[in-house]
Amino acid sequence: MPVMNYLNTCIFDNGAIKLLPKQLKHLGVTQPFLITDPGIKAAGLLDKVLAALGRPPAGLFDQTVANPTETQAREATLAYKESGADGLIALGGGSAMDITKMVGLMASHDGPYDKYAAHLGGMRHIKPIPPLIAIPTTAGTGSEASVGLIAVMDNGRKETIVSPHLIPKVALCDPDLTLGLPAYLTAATGMDAVTHCIEAVLTPAINPPAEGVGIDGLRRAIGEGWLQRAVMDGSDTEARWHMMMASYEGALAFIKGLGSVHALSHAAGRLHEKRLHHGTLNAVFLPHLLRENADAAPDKYSRLAEAMRLKNSTALADTIERLNSEIGLPENLAQMGLSAADGPGIVDYALADLAHAGNAKPLGKGDYERIYETALG
Repeated sequence: MPVMNYLNTCIFDNGAIKLLPKQLKHLGVTQPFLITDPGIKAAGLLDKVLAALGRPPAGLFDQTVANPTETQAREATLAYKESGADGLIALGGGSAMDITKMVGLMASHDGPYDKYAAHLGGMRHIKPIPPLIAIPTTAGTGSEASVGLIAVMDNGRKETIVSPHLIPKVALCDPDLTLGLPAYLTAATGMDAVTHCIEAVLTPAINPPAEGVGIDGLRRAIGEGWLQRAVMDGSDTEARWHMMMASYEGALAFIKGLGSVHALSHAAGRLHEKRLHHGTLNAVFLPHLLRENADAAPDKYSRLAEAMRLKNSTALADTIERLNSEIGLPENLAQMGLSAADGPGIVDYALADLAHAGNAKPLGKGDYERIYETALG
């Protein structure tokens, strides 16, 4: 029997960060701890949020790395506890929001923390975490409205941890914070949002509202061309607004689930030394899985094609490949630095990933091996 939950408070518009003090007060947070990354700090976005906050936070952690790790989350949690903070602010993309959720988990739960992994049934162990406000600075991950976090654990796995308690209490979605985001990051994070919308529609779980939201996000990003416009002109305020909305909609949609694109991307993203961008991995894997799953859900493929303003659903994969090229993303995994030697580990981890079970149709080890080989180029 389907259970459909929607989700948190989202304040969405240009200038939304002005409401940060009011929202903290509403949540009873008097000593917030702010987590971000060096790029956000260098771009001046941290200063904008601190100005909106109006006073120094209880503490600040600004060294978040891409594909955050359990080790770094432990370091940030120690700083959180020492600061006397009573709530959290996440400022950044998916990595900053994921590590902030992990800090909330570590600050309120005992280890070992790999026991909270979704594939081990970890959700049953998760209780409320400190109040969290998420302020996204990219339009892609949707973590500001997501039940999950992803982190590279000390066991070497890139684990997904899922619980309604991990959803930020408030999302302050201010498209102004994405103005000037470099074209490549705009493209990569935008394709992350697109993949969320597509995979959420295709996963077999029953949640028609989530599918409807995913279709609208896809229509907005590709059918109406806002992704291309945002990549072409980083100062296009209208394009930035629509892409942040598409990103938020992608997160609302994937409450329904994700599929093998994400299983493979998570598995490749755990290779910490390669520093692979999650959205870029999704973009490269997506057309291959669209071809693989084409016979699984023809009605849904027709709806996806309609949202993208295509005449024929058989054009979905080719259209995504052309779009990747147009917006400057890699054509294959080899261009990202992956090799055949990486394949066995990626395949094994993908098979164990939570998203694997949500694919449009069942896939096995041989299928993943073939898909990886093709995507390698």
